[in-house]
Amino acid sequence: MMAHRRRRRSHVRALQVIEGRTFIFAHELEETEDKHRADELLHTFREVMTQRLSDQTVEYPDGKQRSGSPRVVRFAVVRFGVNSYRCEVATTTGGARDPLEARRLPRGTAFNVAFIVPTGLGASIGGHAGDATPAARLIASTCDTLITHPNVVNASDINEMPENALYAEGSTLSRLLMGTIGLQPVRSNRILLVMDKHSDPEVEALTINAVSAARACLGCDIDIVRLHDPVKVLASFSAQSVASGVISNVNPLVDAINERRGDYDAVALATRITLASPEHQKRYFEADGECVNPWGGVEAMLTHALSLGFNMPIAHAPMVSSMKSLNAAYGSVDPRKAAEAVSSAYLHCVLKGLHRSPRITECEGITASDVAAIVVPDGCFGLPHLAGAYQGIPVIVVEDNKVVHPVGPLPFKVTRVRNYLEAAGLLVAMRQGISPDSVRRPLSATRVIDCYSAVEAAVVNV
Repeated sequence: MMAHRRRRRSHVRALQVIEGRTFIFAHELEETEDKHRADELLHTFREVMTQRLSDQTVEYPDGKQRSGSPRVVRFAVVRFGVNSYRCEVATTTGGARDPLEARRLPRGTAFNVAFIVPTGLGASIGGHAGDATPAARLIASTCDTLITHPNVVNASDINEMPENALYAEGSTLSRLLMGTIGLQPVRSNRILLVMDKHSDPEVEALTINAVSAARACLGCDIDIVRLHDPVKVLASFSAQSVASGVISNVNPLVDAINERRGDYDAVALATRITLASPEHQKRYFEADGECVNPWGGVEAMLTHALSLGFNMPIAHAPMVSSMKSLNAAYGSVDPRKAAEAVSSAYLHCVLKGLHRSPRITECEGITASDVAAIVVPDGCFGLPHLAGAYQGIPVIVVEDNKVVHPVGPLPFKVTRVRNYLEAAGLLVAMRQGISPDSVRRPLSATRVIDCYSAVEAAVVNV
């Protein structure tokens, strides 16, 4: 079995840098069915990205200039008007699969739900530290399998994801919905943790102890590689206040995974993240929910690029820069951020998630055919929305869960509910084959459509 895996896994080419970019362009959508509008937008987005990114000469953080065609690894629409779109993407100079590739699949009969809270947008539920977990557990009770991603359930040293959940990296979940991969549930994964060598041995000890605890208490199979030439991760915010950043010196990390990937099923990362402004951390913990988590965006950029390249489960946990920053006193924080305030290694949530994270396949296991609904916050627009329209999967928008800078209205038909309690009721009705209209009052009159022969139709029209 192990030899079979090793043959199928190709090495990833060098990744020079991963960075955030913004594109603004105009495009007028035709009045047509949602699936055709999704086709049109996907084609347009890919065309624009190809044109804007082809043969560029870019100056990177090391001061050197390089030419080439960067590849998109993360994509979101952060603002759009009647005929214009502002897209924020993360790109890498190395090889990666195309996240905008799509393949339409027939609808199946399974009742699985994709539960999504995008990273770096400051969602009121799920934009902090695993605070969407109660909502995820509620929605999980309505379906066979809940397919979700780290931002929903990662709560630093806590992870209370539902038993029937599949923990898939964000780009992996998008690819599933786009119809290009399947997810195969597993009993367990052998995990490789790649951690930065830290100047403070106490910080390193926190990470090693977190791994030892997961081995002793969760039953995980984990080995550690200590990276002496660490990846450089700089977190910042875009002009639209979306969490973003720049990642450089990625090759030593890529090499460490390449050399060992045939022996492991999943990769955990523990690296330091430098904030562009030291005030970001203080402002985040002291803000009353209106400040976007400054680390999440650049973490997603890193894991998206590596997951798209290696085609395996990958998740990231930040290492503290020093014991002083770990012990910074912020008092009683917003309950949604409290998991971070009581954690030290920030790693257990990742290890628990990767322990049974599903294997990525070409078509085996759960595919887009098996997804009955997609549940998302209000005010965001990205690949899951496009995939829902493209595949004919109902998209349920939860109005109580707002992002800091919302976009909309969406160019596709969606079902809007007030909160996750209402979303759960709607999903139960869908699972039982009950039309939601039949349990609402007033109940509308039954629609009657007249059908005429060609001759009768001509008379009626006259």
